[in-house]
Amino acid sequence: MNVYMLIAVCLLSYGFGGLNGAYYLTGYYLKDDIRRYGSGNVGATNAGRILGKKGFILTVILDVSKVMAAMTIAFWITENEIISMSLSAFFLLIGHIFPLQLGFRGGKGVVVFLANSLFLVPLSIPICGLIMGISFFLLKDYKKAGFLSMLSIPVSAFLLSTPSEYTTALLIMLFIVLLVHIKSPLPQLHNRHH
Repeated sequence: MNVYMLIAVCLLSYGFGGLNGAYYLTGYYLKDDIRRYGSGNVGATNAGRILGKKGFILTVILDVSKVMAAMTIAFWITENEIISMSLSAFFLLIGHIFPLQLGFRGGKGVVVFLANSLFLVPLSIPICGLIMGISFFLLKDYKKAGFLSMLSIPVSAFLLSTPSEYTTALLIMLFIVLLVHIKSPLPQLHNRHH
């Protein structure tokens, strides 16, 4: 793999990752910065708090779309080279959580992690969904069920004989998403006024 091509893939993926759907949707609908509302997070959950169900769904669609677009471009230009695809997924996540143009204050990465998983190991997502359903039925706790189901993704990748680079990348990305969730939340500046 050409090193310049690899750098280009990483930069492209980071750039796409930084296109945080919730930030631009809130800017469009409220003419304001989503980081001034709710949890202060630039993600689908906070968009849902501020803009309702429509905001949540549109943010998910936008964030999944940017992942699919960047990964498809990486797939084409690298001819599906495993290391390049793994790095593309990783830098999409980093760009989403730490976007340069938003002062490195982005989303928490759940949707991007799931979209990356869907692209790299498609079967991991229905398995994740099944575990989510079972976990929620048993625990009655959406957040705990969600994290348990996400833990299944690198395990599924391993059991499905996915390239080890993909399994490793998914493990690292999951660790980053978990770290972002357990760190102290951003202060709440003010609430929605409409």
